[in-house]
Amino acid sequence: MWAKIIRPFLLSDIGEGIKEVQIIQWFVEPEARVEQFDKICEVQSDKAITEITSRFDGVIKKLHYEPEDVAQVGKPLYDIDVQSDIKPEDEAILAPPAEQAGSSSTPQQPQKAAEQFQGQQKDAVSSHNGEASATKNKHAALATPAVRGLLKELKVDITDVTGTGKDGRVMKEDVHSFFAARKAESSPGDQSPKVRQQLTSDQAQAERTLPLTPVQSQMFKVMTRSLTIPHFLYADEIDITALSILRGRLNAQAFNGQRLSYLHFIIKAVSLALEDFPLLNARVEAMDGDQAPKLIMREKHNVGIAMDTPQGLLVPNIKNVSTRSILDIAAECSRLQALAKDGKLSATDLTGGTITVSNIGSIGGTYVAPVLVSSEVAILGLGKARTIPAFDEQESVIKKEIMNFSWSADHRVVDGATMARMAERVRAFTEEPGLMMARLR
Repeated sequence: MWAKIIRPFLLSDIGEGIKEVQIIQWFVEPEARVEQFDKICEVQSDKAITEITSRFDGVIKKLHYEPEDVAQVGKPLYDIDVQSDIKPEDEAILAPPAEQAGSSSTPQQPQKAAEQFQGQQKDAVSSHNGEASATKNKHAALATPAVRGLLKELKVDITDVTGTGKDGRVMKEDVHSFFAARKAESSPGDQSPKVRQQLTSDQAQAERTLPLTPVQSQMFKVMTRSLTIPHFLYADEIDITALSILRGRLNAQAFNGQRLSYLHFIIKAVSLALEDFPLLNARVEAMDGDQAPKLIMREKHNVGIAMDTPQGLLVPNIKNVSTRSILDIAAECSRLQALAKDGKLSATDLTGGTITVSNIGSIGGTYVAPVLVSSEVAILGLGKARTIPAFDEQESVIKKEIMNFSWSADHRVVDGATMARMAERVRAFTEEPGLMMARLR
């Protein structure tokens, strides 16, 4: 039998040692009745967006956070009047019940009765405003964390902004347009501050303080840790003319609508080269106390792909590339890109990478200095594909397509010669794709 009792539900670890999440939206409000597995809220960690569901039947009594607030793992997320069995293993996610003021047979003191009456009034107001709150949550769910941060900075209510994005999504441009229009309508004498002003020399410098989003917080920690690693940089110019011709012929075949990019071939070329240079697929286990550092060799080639997403930089990885065809790689890239765009990448998609390829050239730039992921010893940055005039063997001017490859390696364990040989092997597969095809299993 269950006992009707209000218990705070603690935010549990959603995986990968995540310590905090940002509330995106609530699917419930106080006094809402829920059943086991009903959706309670949607949260965003530094890795992915996750839905939290109810573990019990009961009635929601209190929500401890508003949308956009950051919730800490192990702290109360919401209070629930549990109306189902509480299993022993579920006690870890529930805080102890609040001490009862007295038994039901004890008459209420006037002060207690007044407090209860005030609470009932607040509940009535909350219920009356429930519809507006739900609408606001819906709008907030359609906005990215960056947009929600901008709304907070400019003190703009998202429900006042008309979204021009897909499904009514509010974009940054919408917020700026609304803010500019509102500012233009304000009287010249309106001196309410929009940002904190800090004087520098003889002029006023406008500054505003922003909290990092969960993705930015993770990037801050990872990059800070990565930059303690001595990087060895190696860059070269690659002739992709033959690869461009092959890619064009294959795309003309329209394999189930799947188009191939240079990235898909290069990912496969990297995997083939790793078979000859497995050191570049390893990870370093650094010194811990009296233990000496170790190299952990890894058999599977899980190639990470750096992606620019609405949430920020994410690096999902394609598992076991050595067993995949180039078409398989293209299909998996498309799947990961679609999930990343919607913020739906899983922890599995985002963990376990062994080497990374960053296609920064799709945005622009030629040479880059990519920063290592601390659990890897090599990363490849791809520059922009471009066409240049060149001389052939007969000294005639021809058109050549090139791309710059920029490598970074962990110089604690990877020497320059090994990195250069690995890069040359990838160059050979890329410049003469027939060699790559000959190595496919």
